[in-house]
Amino acid sequence: MTSIDLLPARQTISDAFPGFAVSVLVAATAQFLSEHYGAPAMLLALLLGLALNFLAEDGTRTAPGVALTARTVLRLGVALLGARISVDMLAGLGGPAIALVVAGVVLTILFGLIAARFVNRDWRFALLTGGSVAICGASAAMAIAAVLPRHERSERDLAFTVLSVTVLSTVAMVLYPMLSDLFGFTPRDSGVFLGGTIHDVAQVVGAGFSIGPETGETATLVKLIRVSMLAPVVLCFSLVIRARGLADQEGGKRPPLLPGFVLGFLVLAALNSVGVIPAVLADWAGVLSRWALLIAIAAVGIKTSLKRMLDVGGVAIGLIVAETIFLGVFVVAGLHFLS
Repeated sequence: MTSIDLLPARQTISDAFPGFAVSVLVAATAQFLSEHYGAPAMLLALLLGLALNFLAEDGTRTAPGVALTARTVLRLGVALLGARISVDMLAGLGGPAIALVVAGVVLTILFGLIAARFVNRDWRFALLTGGSVAICGASAAMAIAAVLPRHERSERDLAFTVLSVTVLSTVAMVLYPMLSDLFGFTPRDSGVFLGGTIHDVAQVVGAGFSIGPETGETATLVKLIRVSMLAPVVLCFSLVIRARGLADQEGGKRPPLLPGFVLGFLVLAALNSVGVIPAVLADWAGVLSRWALLIAIAAVGIKTSLKRMLDVGGVAIGLIVAETIFLGVFVVAGLHFLS
């Protein structure tokens, strides 16, 4: 059975439907509120879900479907992200800028691992927060969480990370265009700065096009290159965990050599690169991916106790803020060096 199987062997559609329907309803409500009040839909879905935590308690009819949605639907959403990725995206950006973006991803994750040791956080939390900051915010957090060994704080850490990167991304959407002007960046360099540092795609688009069309298009391209790093990074995490036997030592399931949703991401990216996927279909896959991730994060919120999430502490907040600052400083320094 692969990691993207629709239903576990012992779970029927009738068991899963109530929880799935609640998650969809929460996601739709979050999207409605986002469109009318301007707040990020991911953030709203998580907060609304947290308020409905009682629906995930043992014995409720919705608990099985919520658990399934938080696990399986998010894998579908991550896999569909691959339809937006292609080799042609890299051609117009240039080698130095691509190298800067890739180095930013790798070094931010390494910084997270090193910094976590100084604040007594384990390697799983470091990979979760560092990867989400470095790659694509909430989407990366959910993908990375799917391959990390499970422990009693897994859902809390995931909910905290999604909440944190979404809030930080929204703050960056407002502040970073002003910083770009302060640094005297050209429209193209501004796009590289915004796309290389802001966590979530929607906020990158908002910040980029608030400066101008060229900046917006460049920022979106750079962001999608960061998104394309999701599959190899998650695969590397999975392979290292498997090779070192860390999952077994922590009592979790032995991770597969190639998680099914990573394989799906790579296959769709390859098909899109050779032109097999029409542009219209790629756009629809992007929309479906966004909805799948929104529904999944609503389910994650429902599964998570707000009280337990707040127990994560100020040190964890400091870590994810430090990772965000590190990435920003690295990209700004790299742009000045390239100039």
